[in-house]
Amino acid sequence: MTADAVRCFGEGDDLYTRYHDEEWGRPVRGERALYERVCLEGFQAGLSWLVVLRRREALRQAFEGFDPEAVASFAGTEIERLLANPAIIRNRAKIEAAVTNARATIALRETGTPLDALIWSFRPAPPPAPRSMGNIPAFTTESVALSRALKQAGFRFVGPTTAYALMQACGLVNDHLDGCLVREDVATAQARVA
Repeated sequence: MTADAVRCFGEGDDLYTRYHDEEWGRPVRGERALYERVCLEGFQAGLSWLVVLRRREALRQAFEGFDPEAVASFAGTEIERLLANPAIIRNRAKIEAAVTNARATIALRETGTPLDALIWSFRPAPPPAPRSMGNIPAFTTESVALSRALKQAGFRFVGPTTAYALMQACGLVNDHLDGCLVREDVATAQARVA
C-alpha cells in the first residue's frame, strides 16, 4: 500500500474493512450467490450496509444459505418464524420479497435465462474512476433497465438505486475511488469476466 492509498469506506470496523477490501466490486457469478446479493440489497433498503453485514450470517442461516429452491417453499409458518428471529432484519415486506425473489429466480432459470445471465447482461462499459463518493451515481441508465427487467421477471425490492448497489457489489461496475488501495486489483478481476 502506498502512502497516498486510501479506502473508499470501511475504516474503523474490521467487518466493513474486509468487505471493502475483499468483496465490494469483485465479480460475483452464479445463481445462488447473485440471489443472495439481490436479497441482501433488498434487506439494506433504508438501513446502513453495516447493519446487513453484521446480520449476514444469521440471514444466511435463516434463509437456508440463500438456496432459491428452499426459500421458494417458505410459506406462512416459515415467514412467522423469520419475523420472530431477533438475529435477522425483521421486516415482513423484505422477508416476503426474499421468498418472492427465490420463486422468480427459479422461474427465470426455467425460461432459459438464469439470474446470472440476466444481471450480467446489463454490465456497462467501465466508467472513469470516481474522484470522490459524491461522484458516484445513485443509479444509472443500466440500473434503471436492470431494475425494470427484474421487476418484469417478478422480483421485488429491486428499484434502480438498489439495482445499482447490486451492480457495484457484484462487480458489474468498479466504483472504488481513484487512488483506492484495491481499485486496480478489482479492475483486473472485472477484466477477467467475459
